[in-house]
Amino acid sequence: MSELEASVAAVCRSFVQSYPGEVARALEELPVEEAIAFLSEQPPAAVAAVVERLAPDSGELILAGVRDEVATAVLTRLDPARAAALLARFDQPLRERRLAQLPPATAREVGDLIRYPAESAGAIMDPRVAAFRPDTTVQQVLERLRAAPQRLQVAYVVDDAGRLAGAVALEDVALAEPSARIDALVHRRPARVLATAGRNEVIEELETRRAPSLPVVDADDRLVGVIRHAALVEAAQQEASVDLQTMVGASRDERALSPSLFAVRMRLPWLQVNLLTAFLAAAVVGLFEDTIARFTALAVLLPVVAGQSGNTGAQALAVTMRGLALREVRGRHWLRVAAKETAAAAINGLAVALTTCLGVYLWSRSPGLTLVIGLSMLVSMTLAGLAGALIPMGLTAARQDPAQASSILLTTVTDVVGFLSFLGIATLLSGLL
Repeated sequence: MSELEASVAAVCRSFVQSYPGEVARALEELPVEEAIAFLSEQPPAAVAAVVERLAPDSGELILAGVRDEVATAVLTRLDPARAAALLARFDQPLRERRLAQLPPATAREVGDLIRYPAESAGAIMDPRVAAFRPDTTVQQVLERLRAAPQRLQVAYVVDDAGRLAGAVALEDVALAEPSARIDALVHRRPARVLATAGRNEVIEELETRRAPSLPVVDADDRLVGVIRHAALVEAAQQEASVDLQTMVGASRDERALSPSLFAVRMRLPWLQVNLLTAFLAAAVVGLFEDTIARFTALAVLLPVVAGQSGNTGAQALAVTMRGLALREVRGRHWLRVAAKETAAAAINGLAVALTTCLGVYLWSRSPGLTLVIGLSMLVSMTLAGLAGALIPMGLTAARQDPAQASSILLTTVTDVVGFLSFLGIATLLSGLL
């Protein structure tokens, strides 16, 4: 190498070390092969500073193309979260190879960050997201989008640190002047979710924003991926199916072909809890043993009262659960929801009570028994509707999964209330029987 070439190389190294952000901007405009060749001649610490400031798609291509020793040196020096975000974009074989070349402690930390929890936004995101700097022109954006491996509907804008700064619909990009800057098309702060956010939060953003895609960021607000519409819809469908499963005491992790012992382990605890609640309802019936012994017709009508109150509570529970799942209601709406379900249950209870009274009178010819069954039907159905609304709202307020225990708690309440109202009223009005 001549003295001039050595001087030029020294100036390049100094510039890269002093202005990594400017170097990253320039490299994004170069062919990938030239960018890789340039960085391969720079010190690892300087290369890491540049890679950290590259847009995710450019960082992926460069990190995949450099020599193994360069990639290892860069990944070791990068912030673990940033390294994980870049490696997550790789195909499985290359990702595993890059991880295997890292020091064991670094590999474990980065590997743990790549493997997001199953119910998190990071687990369903696509890390291959195109991001653009604020001064990128519309012409440059369109050229990169044409070469993108996946179809995009939104162009995301990031600052020099990779933090999400804006989002622009593709139709706005297509209609803008080619020389316009992409940041001039940003109108508002885009919605985003943390990579560690749960599935519920992702679905809430979907329902609130009605966006075709949802950007995912890390704890420093750096763009790490995007959840596309198909994944959002699939997440909503899975959440709905999980709620149906957990409402009857089955585990959200159980599948139709899960091992029998796994199903037993997940279901048995809730069946035992249900058994205890059944004994509670039986104890209520036992309190009125003498009344039942004197008026045996009451035993015949007990299932009628319990069944109707149970159905009424289940209707209120289903509507309330759906409202919670779709984010139509929040904790602050508990009074409105409770009043609405109580009123609906009371009106339905009155209508059902009149029908029941007619049937019981034709069967027993007893005005007293008819009055007892009518009053108890009205009371039990009204309280069942109230319970069906309050139980899931209360569990949500307590930060518990309303789908997991609502059904069992509601069954307990409706059985106890149904038996207590019917037998209690019968005891009070025993002189009319």
